[in-house]
Amino acid sequence: MAPAMTIFNQLPGKVIPVHCEEGDLDFERARQVARDRAAAECDDPMLLAWYDGVRGVFYPDRECGPGGKPPWILYAESRGADLSVDINNGRYVFLFLGLC
Repeated sequence: MAPAMTIFNQLPGKVIPVHCEEGDLDFERARQVARDRAAAECDDPMLLAWYDGVRGVFYPDRECGPGGKPPWILYAESRGADLSVDINNGRYVFLFLGLC
């Protein structure tokens, strides 16, 4: 299940949409695609948080900060996330600190 469309308006920093047509795209492959795209933008991006819309899980999986935004977005923002990679319209989302 993809996140609500309002989440896309809340992603921090530069948002890079990626359309991946791999039929067997799973989380690990999506993470590698996101890291490759982030590395093309910044020298040494650090993955801070992610959302797996296929399984409905995210990291970190702890509640933090005030309501209104998903905790994984709040966590990444509070640590300076400046690059978001959105794979297949929210199927997978990865938030990086890239200092781009």
